[in-house]
Amino acid sequence: MRSDFLLMMLLPLTALTTPPCHAQEPEKTVTEATQSSVPAPVRTEFHVRYITGTTVYVDGGRGDGLAEGTLLILKQAPTLAATIGENKPVAPGIVAQLIVVSVASTSAVCEVTHTSREIVVGDSVWLPQKEVKKLIETHDLGNTRQYPMIISFTEGDPLDEEVRETQAHPPLPEINQAQGRIGFDLSTIKGLGPNNTSSTVVGMILRADISRIYGTHWNLNGYWRGRLQTSSTTSRPSLQDLMNRTYQMSLSYINPQSNWSAGIGRLYIPWASSLEAIDGGYVDRRISTNTLVGLFAGSTPDPTAWNYNPRRKIGGLFLNVHGGSYDNLWYTSTAGLGVNLLNWSVDRPFVFSENDFSYKRIFSMYHSLQIDRPTVNPSMPAVGVGVGQSLLSLRVQVHPRVSLDLTHTYFRDVPTYDPALVGTGLLDKYLYQGVNAGARISLPMHITPYFSLGRSGNSSDPKASLNTLVGISMADIWKTGLMIDARYSRFNSAFAAGTYRNITISRDLGERFRLNLQGGQQMFNSTLSKGTGTYFINSLIDANLGSRYFIESGFTTQRGGPQEYNQWTATFGYRFNNRSSQRKAAHALQP
Repeated sequence: MRSDFLLMMLLPLTALTTPPCHAQEPEKTVTEATQSSVPAPVRTEFHVRYITGTTVYVDGGRGDGLAEGTLLILKQAPTLAATIGENKPVAPGIVAQLIVVSVASTSAVCEVTHTSREIVVGDSVWLPQKEVKKLIETHDLGNTRQYPMIISFTEGDPLDEEVRETQAHPPLPEINQAQGRIGFDLSTIKGLGPNNTSSTVVGMILRADISRIYGTHWNLNGYWRGRLQTSSTTSRPSLQDLMNRTYQMSLSYINPQSNWSAGIGRLYIPWASSLEAIDGGYVDRRISTNTLVGLFAGSTPDPTAWNYNPRRKIGGLFLNVHGGSYDNLWYTSTAGLGVNLLNWSVDRPFVFSENDFSYKRIFSMYHSLQIDRPTVNPSMPAVGVGVGQSLLSLRVQVHPRVSLDLTHTYFRDVPTYDPALVGTGLLDKYLYQGVNAGARISLPMHITPYFSLGRSGNSSDPKASLNTLVGISMADIWKTGLMIDARYSRFNSAFAAGTYRNITISRDLGERFRLNLQGGQQMFNSTLSKGTGTYFINSLIDANLGSRYFIESGFTTQRGGPQEYNQWTATFGYRFNNRSSQRKAAHALQP
């Protein structure tokens, strides 16, 4: 009653003291007052940037709201709805479904669970409506939500309010979400022929997707596989060992309320992926809505990198400008400078740029450039400043089933990737130097042929050399879920020449069972070595045992070349996922 009486007494005084200029202004309604708190639009479209087997890399990550388990779909073009024949879509209007299995700050790894046609680089995948609803709810519950003004009245008991504040509340959906698996493996290698040696290795694997650790803005994402103990060492690593070194595992700091972000571990530097993966870290600061600056430092441990050398260190700084919309025109441009160290001595200072433009799913262009000045031995002639490497890629979707590609690759020095990986297809972007053009065609019955032809030349060559790549992939063969990709390649550049044949067979049953079988033959001749031909087979079976455990079994064999061996690997581990327990706890806390 006291507050009502005071309010009645103050109202006449307020009317008398209000200036005339404000007397005619209309009061804002609740709708108008809360319009400024409407959340920003949620990004729903992502683009395929890289494909290997049934694994797809997209250009959206944790910063866009993606998380492990998120569902993505590939929509069927309306003009093809009447021409698919037996190639039935997964659902009306949908031709493929993907599940996110690993997330970084600006990219994500997906697995194809269902598809009625081959997914190609540049395809647009979308969040279905139920995932969009979850993402909006997550944003509304997050610390980025803008709340309307809260009015407190004199009525009420302050003691009751304090009691309510001390009661447990459901945690935010993204806090302390942990999903992944951990396991131990035993690997044995038996050398054949003159290299009749054997070794036993005890190792460990870890796959993790842990967000908002202990309520902070730190996240752990990626996959790691390493050695814990070995009984002997071999002169050269096996094919499986080299492929294990291509892992990524990083701890990242992403806070929507802060202009700072950072990462540490084995990772690609956001906005500067042309520098290849590093063992190290980065930190950047946003200086405006579309501009940020950062610095980085680390080593170059990835054997598939063009500048691979475990003893090389790299460091520098960069500036990035980006903007636009993935639904229309999108652009990002990065420029920076740095230095490469070899045994802590300056190897080559460099400046670099990286530009990426795309218009919907019709057109995309990517170009990276490095200008450097390498350090040579004192007995060799000095090398001046010049272009060290240049990579250009253009893609045009001329028809929903036909895409055309044009690439140009240039290296001044011999790339230092490990040639043992040539036959796996992981080095294709470096082998076909010069100008190359190709196409990918999606046919009915899940059949997708593709090819690439090009020329590479050197001022000392009497004529230009021909590069050739032809292949075909088939998905869901006879409705069994099997996928096969077969290809033949012949490359001839200024630094290396040779051929390889490769076939990959894979079969996925969600998270329950995975089969991957890869075999091939390669011949690689370079200025430093001559190859007579190497054959290899690499297989992996991954299966879940109940809801908590898993097993893996792998076999690798190699014949020909300087190293012949058989390798067996067995892994047993534990799967963890606290998302369901979090949901149960949140439900129990609800009134």
